[in-house]
Amino acid sequence: MTGYHVDSGRRTAASIVNLVGTGLALVLAAHIVFVLADARPDHPVASWAASWANVIGLWFTNMFSTSDTDFTTVLNYGSAAVFWLVVTGVVARVLRNVG
Repeated sequence: MTGYHVDSGRRTAASIVNLVGTGLALVLAAHIVFVLADARPDHPVASWAASWANVIGLWFTNMFSTSDTDFTTVLNYGSAAVFWLVVTGVVARVLRNVG
């Protein structure tokens, strides 16, 4: 019975890690959509997404620079979203398979 509970706990932890990674990627994707749609920067939702995207974008927020600001935003924040999905996916897999 103990093995079942440990396995269940690991699966739960892995699911939570995946959920966090997906949430971070969704915030970054929302910021990309707001920029591409020319949302008002003073709107509370767009402002919240932009401020959090700058925090969770880590070093990706200024990684690329092109002549098109929309394409630059997609490259920078899209790279950050992919990073979070990959990293949390690897951590979740390790949590599931360890032990």
